[in-house]
Amino acid sequence: MTQNAIVIIRDLYKTYHEGDRKLPVLEGVSLDIAAGEFFALLGASGSGKSTLLNLLSGIDSADSGLIQIDGSDITPLNDRQLTLFRRHHIGIVFQFFNLIPTLTVRENITLPGELSGSRPAAAQARADELLEQVGLRDRAATYPDKLSGGEQQRVAIARALLHEPKLVLADEPTGNLDDETGGTVLRLLLRLTREAGKTLVMATHSAEIARQADRLGRIHDGQLQVEAPPT
Repeated sequence: MTQNAIVIIRDLYKTYHEGDRKLPVLEGVSLDIAAGEFFALLGASGSGKSTLLNLLSGIDSADSGLIQIDGSDITPLNDRQLTLFRRHHIGIVFQFFNLIPTLTVRENITLPGELSGSRPAAAQARADELLEQVGLRDRAATYPDKLSGGEQQRVAIARALLHEPKLVLADEPTGNLDDETGGTVLRLLLRLTREAGKTLVMATHSAEIARQADRLGRIHDGQLQVEAPPT
């Protein structure tokens, strides 16, 4: 077991079903991720990267195995318990931003705080602090459709960090952006998570991202191979 591990995965299995067909995605995956580590997940489309992130976030459930996050075993939790755990312990950055179009930038960021019972004033103060950090303080009252893709992803990063999660999961966060904008967003995400000492697990196809990770894991044929990043 990795010393000071915040994520512990043991013997994880996940199979999907299409009619009578069984599609095994993860077969006996085990992994420790240390607190404050940047771990990159690589693999072809459909290899299981997003599946593993969904299992870590509690959005999906494993067929068998153990997932422990910050000392809590999430595998036996029901849907409501998983939702509450996610709201307090995990931040998620999606490829397609997932901002609510009828809410302003500030309202999108404060929504997780409101759902988890934070005081509105505290959530707004934290949102304004994050907007300053992502360079969008002057866009707080703007609606998402008035923002560029890079700006929307910066809002999504701020939203994911609002409740000070120890674990941040990012699923192809630059995959819907051009190379230059994606690089800017990646550097911002890495800076904010590293400065705050958070653990970042990111699914990606990018070799550039892999080079910046502390470790990377390649998923192939249901197996996870962990290795050092290329130099």
